[in-house]
Order: sequence, then structure tokens, then C-alpha cells
Amino acid sequence: MATVGHSKIRIPGGGDAPVGPGALMEMGADIDPHLLQHVADQAERDALYADAPLHTAVTAEDGSLWLKTSATSNVWATVYEPDPAWRPIELVTGYTGDTYTPQVRRIGSHVWLRGRIARTDGTVIPQNGVGIAKVPDDCIPQEQIGAYAATSSLQGDVVIGVGKLEVLDVGTASSLGDPGTVLWWSQDGPTAAGTPWVNISGSYWID
Repeated sequence: MATVGHSKIRIPGGGDAPVGPGALMEMGADIDPHLLQHVADQAERDALYADAPLHTAVTAEDGSLWLKTSATSNVWATVYEPDPAWRPIELVTGYTGDTYTPQVRRIGSHVWLRGRIARTDGTVIPQNGVGIAKVPDDCIPQEQIGAYAATSSLQGDVVIGVGKLEVLDVGTASSLGDPGTVLWWSQDGPTAAGTPWVNISGSYWID
């Protein structure tokens, strides 16, 4: 049977007439791996195309596009995926959102937090190692504690207004919190009694 193109797609010709239906089926099988497959979402992609050939391309209703990178397992590269919506973040008892709603968003293995947190009773937030929030289970770091610099109010005797936020990983056993707890550590030290609010905006990796 004749072939055409770089993909060597088999095209039935006149000499293939006795086996025409089978030849057309073979041509369809050659073309299929090169088509853009359509699914509703990632779950349907995994259900239908886990055993698809290497380089299979699949798109979802939200515009997501994936390319299969393994010929033997369900491994995909994300070509495009729309950003997920921001989600509320759980606050530790005694804390509340302040001016900007505390939220979380995860894209792949990268997690972003944003918003401000204050004490519900209006007192200052202690300076060292205090749990103020908790991220969802799918945003808990798996390999090491997530950490980044964050800002706080400069009211009162606060001088620097910068501290460290830590998100405890799955392997952390601490009196300060469980895995996923967001801890605030001020860099002002003993010069300040505490800060009225902490801005949690920043990001960390979970892998």
C-alpha cells in the first residue's frame, strides 16, 4: 500500500480494491494519533488516553492542551492550562481577614497566597513562630518547608515591617502547627511587641 507524508500514512489505491475496507481502517489508524483529541477535562483525558501513543495531543473544554510524553505510562506535558480561580484559605482560630481577603491558588507545583490577616480581638500578632492560617491539603509542601519574605504593618513600635512566612511540609511535626500551617516570624525581634496585621502575599513550591 502506498504511503504519503512524513507520517507515512497508508493510502489505499486501485490495487487494494479487494481489501478496501481494511485498507481504509488502516489509514484511519495511521491518522488518529496525529489528530487533536477532545475531552471534557483532565479526568476524562486520563480515563480515555492513559495508554495512548507518545506525542498524542488532547484538549479540554476549558482550552487546556496536553501532549503525552511517555509511550508506556500516563505522563503528560502541559502546553496550556487556564489559571484556576483563587480559593479561600482557612484561618487559625483568633485570626481574620483584614482589608484584603486571604486566598490561595495553585498552578502545577507552584502555590501563591495573597491577602492580609489580623487578630479578631484587635490585639497585635505575636512576633515569633505563630500559626495564622492553614493551606488546603493539595497545597501542602511535600519535600521541604515552603518559605518566603512577607510584610507587616509598621504601626506601633515595628521598625522593619518584614518577616518570614513558613508553610509546614508533610514531614513536619511541630508544636507550632500541623503540615500546611502558615507560620509568621517577624524580623523586628524584641524591639516590637507585635504587628497589627501581616500580608501573606507570596509564593512557594510544593515539590
